[in-house]
Amino acid sequence: MNSSKNSEGLSKIKIFAFVGPAGTGKSHRATHVAKQNGIDVIIDDGLVISRGRILAGRSAKSEVNRLRAIKRAIFEYEDHRDEVIRYLTKNPPNKLMILATSEGMINKIVKRLGLNPPSKFISIEEISSPEEIEAALRERREKKQHVVPVAKAQVQQNFAGKLVSQIRGFFRGREKDESRNTIVKPLFSFNGRVTIEHDALVEISRKLLELGNHIKKIRELDIEIYDDKISIDIEIDLNLGNKSALSIARALQRKLLKGLSYLTGMEIKQVNIKVNEIFYEH
Repeated sequence: MNSSKNSEGLSKIKIFAFVGPAGTGKSHRATHVAKQNGIDVIIDDGLVISRGRILAGRSAKSEVNRLRAIKRAIFEYEDHRDEVIRYLTKNPPNKLMILATSEGMINKIVKRLGLNPPSKFISIEEISSPEEIEAALRERREKKQHVVPVAKAQVQQNFAGKLVSQIRGFFRGREKDESRNTIVKPLFSFNGRVTIEHDALVEISRKLLELGNHIKKIRELDIEIYDDKISIDIEIDLNLGNKSALSIARALQRKLLKGLSYLTGMEIKQVNIKVNEIFYEH
């Protein structure tokens, strides 16, 4: 894929962000908000959608667990990301709206897809009343269902039996194709919170560090968790071989950053590596 050609095509797209907590009715309202702003294409939970049709991507709502759903929604899977980039490069819309639960999530998506930063942020509170938001949240809590701004026939091709029902949008009387939404119930829907034990994080980090032949000994490995962000402090002995200590330490930092992020879905705040002793074994 020609990255310079991609950048040229994607740089012309004006980005809008539609932001609100999960379950507040963003997908339900998406087509109305898009129409108000003259937007033809939406990115919602990993899908590229226009006028009730899926154009590219795969829905996070089709995943079997919440961790994979998060990774899918922020385009962490390379094949998924490349498919969407290829489509947008070949068919660049003038305006594109991205749905997300936070500004941070928006920033991750535009960075991974090589898109411009949003020129406008729209919050769910600007579109829905407090009563409507509470009703949407109650519906999510009680029924554990999710809305996709896509026609029923298209959803049946993408959700492998997870289809529950179809609803009409809040704005009846508008174009039929643009007012249709479909409800799905993903396998991972549940109440509660997924946690990863501290000891498991330490073991995962240790295994990642031990891949390769430059670690002579791991003397200390401390992990702190702050608001689902991980900070790691490591003290090691290194076998240099034909590389410098600095290049090895940087490679280990990258390995931990990518590996832990991929395996846990958590954000890695920092990785601090202290080299205690250096060996020159070949």
